[in-house]
Amino acid sequence: MIEQVQSLEAMQNFAHKFISNLESDKEKATIVGLYGDLGAGKTTFTQSVAKALGVVENIVSPTFVIMKFYELSGQKWKKLIHIDAYRLEKSSELTNLGWQEIINNQENLVLIEWPEKVEDIMPVHTQIHFTHVSDNTRSISVIPALSRNPSRILDSVSSTE
Repeated sequence: MIEQVQSLEAMQNFAHKFISNLESDKEKATIVGLYGDLGAGKTTFTQSVAKALGVVENIVSPTFVIMKFYELSGQKWKKLIHIDAYRLEKSSELTNLGWQEIINNQENLVLIEWPEKVEDIMPVHTQIHFTHVSDNTRSISVIPALSRNPSRILDSVSSTE
């Protein structure tokens, strides 16, 4: 499934529908890998997910701090963890930051930008691929995690304007 979003409002709607239909993993963290070039929409998507989950803090890409934690209340998860692996040179850098503890906690929702930089330690996860089409348009494709119900996620976001 490929979706085109042509505005911030459309991205917010897409993110809201996506996160509303994303099933939490009952045994470990729910992990979403965000793939795409610089400027393709990964951080904007994360900001939109955070907004949909009630986060009021300003969300910026944690490019230099690597990860940011946001407490959630009244949601499927207790923490939103935003990771930017762009500057990591090896997977051990993420492992040293507590990666195993993070992914083994079912109360965590992890959104990770540039997961291909640490692919050797990435567990099964939902993938979202962002492509820059024009100044205001992004193409988004979702590949659900194999262990979850893929049709629910795909059906939920396919009606996004």
